[in-house]
Amino acid sequence: MSVLPEDFLSQMRQLLSDDEYERFVRSMGEKPFRGLRVNTLKCEPEKLKKFIPYIQEKTPFCQYGYYIPDEASGIGDEPFHHAGAFYVQEPSASSAVTVLDVQKGDRVLDLCAAPGGKSTQIAAELGGTGLLWSNEIVKSRANILLSNIERMGVPNAVVSNCHPDILCGRLSGYFDKVLADAPCSGEGMFRKEPASIDEWSIEHSKSCGQRQLSILNSAANALKDGGTLVYSTCTFSVYENERVIESFLELHKNFELADCGVSFGKRSMEKCLRILPEHGGEGHFVAKLKKSGELIRDEGYRNTTKPFPERDMALSLYDEILTERIFGDNIAKFGDKAVILPNCGLPELSGLPVLRAGVLLGEIKKNRIEPCHALYMAADREYLRNYIELSYDDSRLKKFYHGEEIETYSDVKGFCGVLVEGVTTGFGKAGGGVLKNRYPKGLRTLK
Repeated sequence: MSVLPEDFLSQMRQLLSDDEYERFVRSMGEKPFRGLRVNTLKCEPEKLKKFIPYIQEKTPFCQYGYYIPDEASGIGDEPFHHAGAFYVQEPSASSAVTVLDVQKGDRVLDLCAAPGGKSTQIAAELGGTGLLWSNEIVKSRANILLSNIERMGVPNAVVSNCHPDILCGRLSGYFDKVLADAPCSGEGMFRKEPASIDEWSIEHSKSCGQRQLSILNSAANALKDGGTLVYSTCTFSVYENERVIESFLELHKNFELADCGVSFGKRSMEKCLRILPEHGGEGHFVAKLKKSGELIRDEGYRNTTKPFPERDMALSLYDEILTERIFGDNIAKFGDKAVILPNCGLPELSGLPVLRAGVLLGEIKKNRIEPCHALYMAADREYLRNYIELSYDDSRLKKFYHGEEIETYSDVKGFCGVLVEGVTTGFGKAGGGVLKNRYPKGLRTLK
């Protein structure tokens, strides 16, 4: 690791007691924590631990978080990773969503969402109810976010690529809960990303603080009266944490600081949360803010979809793939795609840079619609009409993820889900004892 800047160490000395500072300095020479979070939309921890036995020790930061041992390798190549059964995530990164305390039926905005760790954690807490709106201002990162939302089988999300001020202005007062995990100087990731040490400066940290306050101001506009706003960073700096919160509360007299309601970490400003390596994760800061008023959970903002020529064909494909219309039947056309919109009373989407809303059903081609990978990834085995199930160590899985045809039963015909130990991981088209691969090219393994 690069030598830590004196200005940074001086900052930490002011933040911590003598004993805490000594422990902190020692910890910066140790290896960073590694972790994953089980995606309960697709898998339970007991199943994951059965096939990845080194996943045993829980983290303190969320119910389904586990440490990855230092000696473990190739976690991203695991079949369950392809299937979206877990998300590789630095352990303490899950703390902000725990503090947000998502409930079934909530409408939740994740304002700075890429690459998707916190969004997919919110989605698992929602369990297919309510709405998750995941936004990312950088287009390339928004595409990565969308890929992770689809891999994790999230059926009730909108993914957008919008400036926070514009988005929150359009969606004023729409959300029950908002998460603003703001871009920061990344001091908390120094152990994980040592190269960032050389880019650090007090001036950059102060500049981040100004941008973070602007994002937090936008986030407040999207929240209902009585709603909850959680602000988080992966940095230690008071310029990006406590001072941002102090400035926000000065500007917004209708907000108050609430206790984070968790037992892990160290308190700051009495109610905020600061996480240090000694707490079992990399550096994080979390603040919970409550907006005054009574929270009314209403439908509102109902949207209607326009009829389109291929709608009946899209519904026929839906019924061909699944035994029930488990995502509802609010079908819309976006470009050459048919999508199943979330059944939650969406706001008007026109004019907003939305990459995806709901579940991608199929791609419209001449005289037909081809099913999409996202439809299968969001569907449980019990609703698939046609599927093949492979064991975790089946050699065909490696071939499937590589994009090759695989052998199947001769009586399996047509579009067919591919499952690994009961978890959907993709699909193909079967016939003559062979499954023609439909695993997306961008997700395929190279070896």
